[in-house]
Amino acid sequence: MDAMPFLNAAIWLISAVSVIYLVYFGLFLPHTLGRAPKYPHSAPRCRFAVLAAARNEEAVVGNLVETLLAQAYPRELFDVIVIPNNCTDDTAGAAARAGAQIFECRYPVRAKGDALRQVIAALMRTDKYDAVCVFDADNLVDPGFLAAMNDAWCAGARAAQGYRDSKNPTDTAISSCYSIYYWMVNRLFSHTRACVGLSAVVNGSGFMVSMDWLRAHGGWNTVTLTEDIEFTTRCILGGERVAWVPAAKTYDEQPLTFAQSWRQRCRWSVGLYQCLRVYGGQLLAARGNARARLDQLLFLLAPLTQVLYVISLIMTGMLWALRIHFDLAPYSDMLYQPMLSAAVSFVGTVLLALAVIVLERKPVLAMAKGVLAYWLFILSWVPINVYCLFKPNLEWKAIRHTRSVRLTQMRQPR
Repeated sequence: MDAMPFLNAAIWLISAVSVIYLVYFGLFLPHTLGRAPKYPHSAPRCRFAVLAAARNEEAVVGNLVETLLAQAYPRELFDVIVIPNNCTDDTAGAAARAGAQIFECRYPVRAKGDALRQVIAALMRTDKYDAVCVFDADNLVDPGFLAAMNDAWCAGARAAQGYRDSKNPTDTAISSCYSIYYWMVNRLFSHTRACVGLSAVVNGSGFMVSMDWLRAHGGWNTVTLTEDIEFTTRCILGGERVAWVPAAKTYDEQPLTFAQSWRQRCRWSVGLYQCLRVYGGQLLAARGNARARLDQLLFLLAPLTQVLYVISLIMTGMLWALRIHFDLAPYSDMLYQPMLSAAVSFVGTVLLALAVIVLERKPVLAMAKGVLAYWLFILSWVPINVYCLFKPNLEWKAIRHTRSVRLTQMRQPR
């Protein structure tokens, strides 16, 4: 049986799907220059429970608490609550000495979502708070964060994501790549979606959710390793748009090594597969809010599109081999086309990274190593997504944070 027609048809189909996928996201690019909606300034009114789950974060959690207690927001309107879990160091003591309340988990914690489930269930039994804000223990928080989230809450937002920045963007090539990645998420996803009335993406830390929403949905009940993406999906299924609040800034410590990056991104990839498996059918079958559901479904499909790309490469290689037969000089096309594709993708990635850095008003020269390495960083997602497709039971593993700096000591690169 001649396999060439089958391979040709399969490659054409995968290519068509890939092009449509890229064109869809390309339609949002003009909105990178648009202005996202701003919320009017409101008097402080929202009562916040400020939460941070922490696992062996003794070195950094005190600095987080310090920035939270220094918020330009009435002190009587918020409490800082740290949730230590699975700790072998003095995370709880460091947080308490810095001025935080400590919540002790009563049940085993497998991932961050488990810790949030327990503390939010306890908060729901009181009428003390209007909303919760969630951070990671390694974060530093801008003094205006709670005031900006109060503005969004007073304007009717029931879920909101702030601007996620980096506190170590120039430490290593990996931390630089991560910084560019988060700036891209801020600008190319959350900002553009806000411009067209779609939902921003909850992005790990620096987000707000109202107690009304939590009570209406039975608390925090995420089941995947990416509780943030799952929460975003649940908001969209419930007809709620996650608001984009760039004035609410958080600075995050980025991984320094590729090994750390591999572990973290494997968790993200597995979590996306889990979200797609749990919510993909619901996003297709639900009624109403079709545009937002489609947008989120395409977001969840990102790892699978890369797997399809690998499959298309394998099929293309097979097609070349079948066409070559026993030609003595077949290698020019086999080498030329992949090299041309790699060169084009490298140049495109560099230009996109530079554009985002300029739009976000970050220093170009200081980020040079990240810009040059970003193509490899993106390319490394391919083996990660292929690996995680066949290893769906990955366990959450902590990344050690050591960058103990105060907000007043942090200097953004120039």
